Amino acid sequence: MNIKYDYEVDVLRIIFSNNPIAESDEEKNGLILDYDKNGNVVGMEILQASRRIEDPFACDYAVTAVKKDEIPRTQAHNI
Repeated sequence: MNIKYDYEVDVLRIIFSNNPIAESDEEKNGLILDYDKNGNVVGMEILQASRRIEDPFACDYAVTAVKKDEIPRTQAHNI
C-alpha cells in the first residue's frame, strides 16, 4: 500500500495494488475509486483533501498479522 498527498492539487491518493487501472468511478462527490479489470479496488483518490480530512499530512496505521495456529498480533504506527 502506498499513500501520497499532493498539496499543490490537494489530492490524497491511496494505492492498494500495482494492478493497472481499468475503470474509475466517482462514488461520492470528490471520492474516486479505481478498479482493475477484475473489479477489485486498486486505488482511491480524495479530491480537496484538506477540506475533507483533518490533517492530510498525518498518517496513522495498524498492521494485524494472522497465521494459522497463531494468536493475532497488532502493530500500530504513527508517522
